Amino acid sequence: MVLSTVSLAGVAGGDHGEAARVSLFGRIFLLNALVLVIAAMLLVFGPATVSTPAPLREVVVLAAGLVVMLIANAVLIRVGLAPLGRLTRAMTTIDLLKPGPRLQATGHGEIAELITTFNSMIDRLETERGYSSAIALSAQESERRRVAQELHDEVGQSLTAVLLSLKRVADQSPQETREELLQVQETTRSTLDEIRRIARRLRPGVLEELGLVSALKALTREIGDPAGLTIKRSFDKNLPALDAETELVVYRVAQEGLTNTVRHAKADEIELTLTARPSEVELRLRDNGRGIGDSQEGAGIRGMRERALLVGADLSVGPALEGTEVRLVVKAKGEGE
Repeated sequence: MVLSTVSLAGVAGGDHGEAARVSLFGRIFLLNALVLVIAAMLLVFGPATVSTPAPLREVVVLAAGLVVMLIANAVLIRVGLAPLGRLTRAMTTIDLLKPGPRLQATGHGEIAELITTFNSMIDRLETERGYSSAIALSAQESERRRVAQELHDEVGQSLTAVLLSLKRVADQSPQETREELLQVQETTRSTLDEIRRIARRLRPGVLEELGLVSALKALTREIGDPAGLTIKRSFDKNLPALDAETELVVYRVAQEGLTNTVRHAKADEIELTLTARPSEVELRLRDNGRGIGDSQEGAGIRGMRERALLVGADLSVGPALEGTEVRLVVKAKGEGE
């Protein structure tokens, strides 16, 4: 017991950890000494005696006293080291993408200080992770914007020029080759439409120009129609104003949720709602697919969690009555600052 306590206290590190080990050792030693002193006093001043050879009755009394002493020692040590047990459980279950309440710094001296140090470490890790995620996601959005711009301006214009050339050549070609040229023209037009669709998903221009509701409507049309997915939409009127970064987070979470449903859920219906709350907006996606079960969260869900943390939003992903539900609650513009 003393050795395991010493190893746990060593988390504090350095000279402070050395002082914590000595103090914990001293505390446990005093607890053991207290139990032994009380047992000795009872033996000296109590009615119990030991003969040589000891009769059965005296052996039973001594055995019972030893059991009581061991139980008392175990209870006292467990009570004294209970905060370290809570700290150990927190260390094994904490997830920086799912912030939760911090441990209360209960216990004596060094134990309380160890818990406080652990809480401070988690605060620093969450802050640093949030900063790193913000940089990474900002770079990702910039790259998406660049790629979308090049697809629209370079590839899109080139394919448009090819379409015009094919049309001109087809108009001047004999009948036997005109049909083939028209088929090539249709294939090129379909490719151009697909490139424009990819560019819109990379950079939601509708979001910047017309707002969140219009962008979500366009997104559901683009995703739902090709997949044969029925999407029921419900958007409250007079939604609280959201800043540009928060609107982008809501859009990306909806985009990732719809994409996951199409790829993995095998659903044929999904509900998308945007609900106004006092100083908050709630996005909810609920499908009737097979659900996530016990499978671990993939890169898509973890990406949603990172985006939610950037704007201080609450994200939950879990089973619904039928299928899976994604719920995101964001603060309105000017709230929580």
